[in-house]
Amino acid sequence: MEDKKKQTQKKRRKKERRFSLLYILGGGILKEDFIVKHTRKIVLVVLLTFFLIGNRYTCMQKLREIDRLQQELRDVRYEALSISSELTGKSRQSQIEKLVEEQGIDLEGAKTPPYELHK
Repeated sequence: MEDKKKQTQKKRRKKERRFSLLYILGGGILKEDFIVKHTRKIVLVVLLTFFLIGNRYTCMQKLREIDRLQQELRDVRYEALSISSELTGKSRQSQIEKLVEEQGIDLEGAKTPPYELHK
């Protein structure tokens, strides 16, 4: 009879220890049967969690880099379009004649249209 009382008292103490913060922080929980039996699985879950967190962080960095490069590409395209339109405007015949007059260069435009020679 006393033996059963001692066993029940030990079980109560164990349950009391489980809920104690000092018991958990002190490392006593690592001696529990459940933890000892499933140590490999727990370690695997922790490692996978670290791997997934690291993978997400890397993906977020790459997405930020992609966004930055896309913005830079848009800026360069607009700049190229602007330069192209400016060049087109300056290369018109009327603009060239105007620049020649302003520079004081003694040139005249052709009065006869160009023609092709055939063999």
